[in-house]
Amino acid sequence: MSRKYNVAVVGASGAVGEEIFRILEERNFPLGELLPLASAKSAGIEVECQGRRFKIQELTESVFEGKDIDIAFFSAGGSVSAHYAKYAVEAGAVVIDNTSHFRMEPDVPLVVPEVNPEDIEAWRETGIIANPNCSTIQMVLALKPLYDLYGDIKRVDVSTYQATSGAGKSGMEELVKQMQDFFAFRLDESEHKAFMHQIALNVIPQIDKPQPNGYTKEEMKMVNETNKILHSDIAVSATCVRVPVLRSHSESVTVTFNDDVVVDIDKCRLALSNFEDVEVMDDLEHGVYPMPITATDTDITFVGRIRKDIFADNILHMWVVADQIRVGAATNAVRIAEKWIELEDV
Repeated sequence: MSRKYNVAVVGASGAVGEEIFRILEERNFPLGELLPLASAKSAGIEVECQGRRFKIQELTESVFEGKDIDIAFFSAGGSVSAHYAKYAVEAGAVVIDNTSHFRMEPDVPLVVPEVNPEDIEAWRETGIIANPNCSTIQMVLALKPLYDLYGDIKRVDVSTYQATSGAGKSGMEELVKQMQDFFAFRLDESEHKAFMHQIALNVIPQIDKPQPNGYTKEEMKMVNETNKILHSDIAVSATCVRVPVLRSHSESVTVTFNDDVVVDIDKCRLALSNFEDVEVMDDLEHGVYPMPITATDTDITFVGRIRKDIFADNILHMWVVADQIRVGAATNAVRIAEKWIELEDV
């Protein structure tokens, strides 16, 4: 019988935590014991995974002791990871962190398993593997095959259309409540707490805190994380926008290759089609292209609207869509765990 792994999930009652349980079951992960963890207010709530039920326990500094946890998924916010991850590591677990807290630490690998699986081996430095930003993950999944095809990328310009689920359950609930208020003719009375402005029937061109350079923290995550994952120095410029969609992020991506590259669209489509967990949907004449409803509840990054720039031979445009709760968080984290198991078993 193959070995089973004891798993902890911090943030068990949140959107990503709940999705991790689903994915562990769907992928038939070799699960031994499961330790769901959350704040005191969620303690005692039962979760189900692989046909078994487990009670959520309160996250404390000592909760990992004596539990023989092999893998600890953290998805409860950066401050929680900053405080509690070290206790999981000290108890012998590898931490796979879904927050932004450790991503740019030089000794912490930042991993998309289809793109840079070799970086996982550096986990021993700190006991932690970081999961990238959701928008970064789907973008690098589309960039990597093109990067390999032409040897290098000079610049990437991206505008994101990010679903309310990127702000967690409260973001989705706020959109639904505001739409209900709209149809009840009381939208002007509707509260907005998850977002700075009304999100129903609106788009908000700000995600996360402003930075001194005029970008937001979310946009700078895409800049910095892309280069760490690809081990590159690509010039990246991002504009991140919140849109009134429940789930799945969309991105308009413009890729500028080196000046001597002449983009071949057929070769680009083939490279993307052949890349793991990427699917091309690209038939504009018949209205075939990715949309949030295409990607939601799947583990695929979809690419469409692939076209060469009409003014420059070395520029490619494409449209990239993925379910950011799965591809951009929970699924990527479980894929990291699976790859870590492969490396440990070698």
